[in-house]
Amino acid sequence: MPCFSYFLQIQSCKVRGITLQTIKTNVIGTLNMLGLAKRVGARILLTSTSEVYGDPLVHPQPESYWGNVNPIGVRSCYDEGKRVAETLMFDYHRQHGIEIRIARIFNTYGPRMNIDDGRVVSNFIAQAIRGEPLTVQVPGTQTRSFCYVSDMVDGLIRLMEGENTGPINIGNPGEFTMIELAENVKELINPAVEINMVENTPDDPRQRKPDITKAKELLGWEPKVKLRDGLPLMEEDFRQRLGVAKKN
Repeated sequence: MPCFSYFLQIQSCKVRGITLQTIKTNVIGTLNMLGLAKRVGARILLTSTSEVYGDPLVHPQPESYWGNVNPIGVRSCYDEGKRVAETLMFDYHRQHGIEIRIARIFNTYGPRMNIDDGRVVSNFIAQAIRGEPLTVQVPGTQTRSFCYVSDMVDGLIRLMEGENTGPINIGNPGEFTMIELAENVKELINPAVEINMVENTPDDPRQRKPDITKAKELLGWEPKVKLRDGLPLMEEDFRQRLGVAKKN
């Protein structure tokens, strides 16, 4: 069994203003790690993303779907960077025999996330704890699927330790509109806050939901933690770090 090399580019950052750094990190970083894996004979895991599907025309999204990505949009540095990273992984696998694993991660949440990283779950929870309005990007009907971090880690370990190259979707197929997510956060964390609509991000996907058939069949994996069970665990962590106690 070769040693494992975990190449974990899990977190997508705020790409505005650092678009070149974003795509260079994905492409050059992947090349560097593949070179290392080749030298030491390691198995390497790339945490890719549901963003490779772009604004999908197929719903839910299976791994066989090639995606609908705008290659010149403001978000494309991340989307296309991950697509190139997957290409590099398979080219090294075919040409050099590197053992690769590729996971396509859908929205993940949980304790110890960066509080102000721009992700929708962390944004809503931080806003609710601070007593600020929850800012939902219009139209509010766009959907996402949220996977709790412990479920995500379990899926990644199963993929890394198994014999399937991937790509394999790792995500929770429970689908919520942004309005529904905001309403859940409001109900569970701070019923007094308002929900405000704000301008949308260009090229924001209208829907996102993983088809996890392959994960179930090949990895024996499916998520266990429901959104309404995971949000309070994240709230507790955020309250500790923000220094805001929960009112009785």
